[in-house]
Amino acid sequence: MPKPTPLTTTPSRLRRFACMMYEGVLLFGVVFLASYLFDTLTQSRDALMLRHGRQAIVFIAAGIYFIMCWRGRGQTLPMKTWNIQLVDRNGASPSTQRLILRYILLWPLPLFAALLVLGASRLTGYSSTDLLIVFAPFSIFIWTWFDPEQQFLHDRLLGTRLADAKQAFRPPV
Repeated sequence: MPKPTPLTTTPSRLRRFACMMYEGVLLFGVVFLASYLFDTLTQSRDALMLRHGRQAIVFIAAGIYFIMCWRGRGQTLPMKTWNIQLVDRNGASPSTQRLILRYILLWPLPLFAALLVLGASRLTGYSSTDLLIVFAPFSIFIWTWFDPEQQFLHDRLLGTRLADAKQAFRPPV
């Protein structure tokens, strides 16, 4: 039997956005649990107490969540729901090292967008400008308007891609 070839159908931006919203709901639980364990173990009683340590723990916990989910079939629960799968150029599951790099490379664009919001807030003097921070995570979509296959920048750099899970593989014609 011939080896299946990857189909390059990219999920629409709307599907990826919906998946991202669902992912945010699940991440609330991951962040809550990691923060609760951190506060319990360190006996911190204030959100600003040991803030950087908490942020590091939450970053690591979210990374573990994503990498563990992507390692198996290339899907988190929201990705399964929206029929989106993470694959490499050949349609196979990416290596663990590539998944770790993918998670790390997810962050620069949203962090830069958050920095721009902070700068705009300080420049204008309007603290209400800080509310624009909710749009920072969606800055990863900007690159998709310029990419010929509408892939995210971190996927383009690493040779990974989000594919339609229903059509992830098809036998050659």
